[in-house]
Amino acid sequence: MKRKVLTTILAGILAVTALAGCGNKDADTGNNADAGAQTGSPAREQEPAGTEDAAGSDADGAGDAADADDDAAGAADTKGTITVAASATPHAELLEQAKPILAEQGWDLQIKVFDDYILPNDVVESDEFDANYFQHITYLNDFNTEHGTHLVSAGEIHYEPFGIYPGTKSDLADLADGDVIAVPNDTTNEARALLLLQANGIITLKEGAGLAATKNDIAENPHNIEIQELEAAQVPRVIPEVAFVVMNGNYALQAGYSVANDSIAVEASDSDVTKAYVNVIAVKEGNENEEKITALVDALKSDEIRQYINDTYDGAVVPFE
Repeated sequence: MKRKVLTTILAGILAVTALAGCGNKDADTGNNADAGAQTGSPAREQEPAGTEDAAGSDADGAGDAADADDDAAGAADTKGTITVAASATPHAELLEQAKPILAEQGWDLQIKVFDDYILPNDVVESDEFDANYFQHITYLNDFNTEHGTHLVSAGEIHYEPFGIYPGTKSDLADLADGDVIAVPNDTTNEARALLLLQANGIITLKEGAGLAATKNDIAENPHNIEIQELEAAQVPRVIPEVAFVVMNGNYALQAGYSVANDSIAVEASDSDVTKAYVNVIAVKEGNENEEKITALVDALKSDEIRQYINDTYDGAVVPFE
């Protein structure tokens, strides 16, 4: 019995020793494989491929670095965004023409069209927009007084001359007693129309009436002309019914008139009236000398924009000198 137990123990010891020997052999093989990877021929055969991968990686890295440099250069050329609130015609149209000029300088001009004359000033006063372009300087000054805003002109861009246009008659010499002349009824534009009629000898205004004149300020009316006051957009609609109409250039265009060829009389380009109604880039006070605003004004006063105005609007819009 003792001999049988001893035999069993000896067999177990031999089995363990055999297994340990296999394990050492595997470990040595593994170590040799690692060594072969470092020093053997198979590893050297793989090195060229590894070298090519490294070179490719370096090349890709160099390309990425070049792209990064290009991006950095592009970023350096980008100066920022200029946001402008504008009316559709001609203001937004002129701003669209100025876009590529400003883009070349690194400015991204963003334009939003407004249909009223209140919000464009409100959004500049609140700093939501950098500037607006829709109004003449007289309206701007009146708006500040009435609304307590702090807006100023950063640049005088263009004016839209008022003109006298034919209705049922085509020559002012044909005016007869009782003839009707239609004019806009808003404060600034009615005065403008009456001043133009005065400049052409049709009426005489009371002294000092100036830019606040209404038909109640007519001192002399030798032909007993009836002044019909209408909302500005309605004036062109009564052309077939009145002797003459007095209106802004944009409404003349809408009525099918050529401002250059059909107007009987227009405001003089160097008159005080023209200066009072020049359309401006308006900004919040204190921002008028910012780089972006200076760039915007310069673009709109550039030769390219002047040429576009002259080629496009047939005298209804005139660059301001």
